[in-house]
Amino acid sequence: MTKDTGDHFTTKDYSDPPPAPLIDAEELTKWSFYRACIAEFIATLLFLYITVLTVIGYKSAVDPTKLGVDLCGGVGILGIAWAFGGMIFVLVYCTAGISGGHINPAVTLGLFLARKVSLIRALMYMVAQCLGAIVGCGLVKGFQKSYYTEYGGGANELSAGYSKGTGLAAEIIGTFVLVYTVFSATDPKRSARDSHVPVLAPLPIGFAVFMVHLATIPITGTGINPARSFGAAVIYNQDKAWDDQWIFWVGPFIGAAIAALYHQYILRATGIKALGSFRSNA
Repeated sequence: MTKDTGDHFTTKDYSDPPPAPLIDAEELTKWSFYRACIAEFIATLLFLYITVLTVIGYKSAVDPTKLGVDLCGGVGILGIAWAFGGMIFVLVYCTAGISGGHINPAVTLGLFLARKVSLIRALMYMVAQCLGAIVGCGLVKGFQKSYYTEYGGGANELSAGYSKGTGLAAEIIGTFVLVYTVFSATDPKRSARDSHVPVLAPLPIGFAVFMVHLATIPITGTGINPARSFGAAVIYNQDKAWDDQWIFWVGPFIGAAIAALYHQYILRATGIKALGSFRSNA
């Protein structure tokens, strides 16, 4: 970093990576691309396996039809939120260097809109994430079939007393919080100035998931991840889960798109910088 004759810096202390091409067919010839897809599949599988088991275990622990059950026992909503947030922290930390640690089609969409990943990679990640979620929920059902069906299979459904509009808004806002945190935690500008940030990036992302779950579990069971909702619905396969499924795709995708546009074009002023560069070259 250097200075000119005044008090202003003449060079940035960070550099933005070049935008990803819209379609990069060359990716399909690289092992690193398929390795990243496998990492997304396994990470989402583990995410659903641990979190759905936690949800089912909690519901079983506080089932009022069982004799001698402590209705105040179990991990509670706080414990469920910690399970989701904690697993995201662990899995993002483990896979960030391989695939970027998306583990969520909404995150992938947001990064695609910000030109961080190509269309081919985004689509393949989403497929891998959804397949991983299905297999993860399938393992839970395979190990605890009776409990899985009895306690709802961890499927996302709109809770009684809430309108579809309320559920949709909860998913939009919750996903906005998550994707906005992802952009902020991985911002190259911040990473360059705070050397510890790349190591700690999974922590705020996990905390964002934790906080959103605390707020929205009573409303929708908290989706903010279409793969998580889809995988549970496929294995649980009940009408209510399918009737509400659109909420857990439309809401997260809208929230992710808003977060991407807000961070890239307002906070980072990407559009203004591009316009200034165009004018200077004209």
